[in-house]
Amino acid sequence: MNIEELFNRQNIVDMSFFNFNNAVTAAYFTDKDLRILKVNDNFKAFFPVLGNVSNAYFPDVLKQLGVDEEQIKAFSKDLAETGHVLIPRIIIEMDGKERSFSLLFAKTRDDNFSYLNGVQGQFIDRTDEFELRREREELLEEKIRNRELIEEKTRKLEVLANRLAKYLSPQIYETIFTGKSDVKQSFARKNLTIFFSDIEGFTDISDGMEPERLAFVINTYLSEMSKIALDCGGTIDKFIGDAILIFFGDPESDGDREDAIKCAQMALRMQARAESLQETWKDHGISKTLRVRMGISTGFCTVGNFGSDQRLEYTVFGSPVNLASRLEASTPAGTILISESTYLLIQDMVECQAMGNVMPKGFVRPIGTYRLDALKDEGQRIVSDIMLTRVREHVEVNLMEGSDIKEVILELKEIQEEFEEELRSSPTE
Repeated sequence: MNIEELFNRQNIVDMSFFNFNNAVTAAYFTDKDLRILKVNDNFKAFFPVLGNVSNAYFPDVLKQLGVDEEQIKAFSKDLAETGHVLIPRIIIEMDGKERSFSLLFAKTRDDNFSYLNGVQGQFIDRTDEFELRREREELLEEKIRNRELIEEKTRKLEVLANRLAKYLSPQIYETIFTGKSDVKQSFARKNLTIFFSDIEGFTDISDGMEPERLAFVINTYLSEMSKIALDCGGTIDKFIGDAILIFFGDPESDGDREDAIKCAQMALRMQARAESLQETWKDHGISKTLRVRMGISTGFCTVGNFGSDQRLEYTVFGSPVNLASRLEASTPAGTILISESTYLLIQDMVECQAMGNVMPKGFVRPIGTYRLDALKDEGQRIVSDIMLTRVREHVEVNLMEGSDIKEVILELKEIQEEFEEELRSSPTE
């Protein structure tokens, strides 16, 4: 006699699924043919829309709950192959609100009671979980959108900063964008070396020049002069047409003497470069020779941001600025005129010719002036736009675009002859 015949079938089913009454989920049990045999009260309470589910075919229940045909077919197939199935999310409308459930299926088997062989499962209410997940996804999407927006604004700011960098000296740009100084309250009284230059008669020359040719000349000239100024550590204040205002000693300084030496070196290199540019300009139809006048002065100036709330300019004020401008205007083309204050700082490092006293407009006493001709230091010689640095037996040549190659060769030959003479005159071991 089979053991299951000794027990009441319904009692066994009730006992086996006693915990259904205590389950917090909507639990169910079907036979092997997926006919619903038992559900708990939660199932009935959760899904009143189903009405009487006794002996209902479970795939029909899924269909009534709104599960699509493809999911139902997949459920039946997977259950037959693996014995368990999980449908992650089913949306069910209850009391006018949508709720999210996960659906679990697992085959059951009992060797003693065949009528317990079937499918057991439960609906798990995951509405709050999915709502939190949705909110998290929305926050993540918002974060991604914000990040993309920030990246786009950063790109725009970088483009703007790169454009702005062309209107500011690198030193000033660095000071402003690194927050090293308060843009609105940045003022100081400093001993600076001021440089002023312009091209003699350029206004008259440019009046009869085509716009394209004028742009080429002025842009080439200012670009080359700017490269030299930055290479020597100068702070480019402004361009006024073909005129250039540069100062040394702010925002960084190597000391009054070194600042003045660097300014003198810059001026000599600029004159040499302007000479070498003549051929380039002639190739573009500029027949008239363009000569540059330069003035240099050293003294205490006020430097900082000046202007209105709408526009500020980092610039210098003071009598040394006016003096540099007056010296530049009074010197012959192709020469560099320096004030006595600058000369006293660098006299042992440069070759100068005294040019007497001048009484610049706006000054109450005569100013001693000197024409700057060259650097006196034998360790460095400036030829055209070439810097030759000599260290014992070695020579380093920095050749810039447009330099006169012939002058370089001649200079190197002179250095070679000097070395050979030193070797001949040195005692042998």
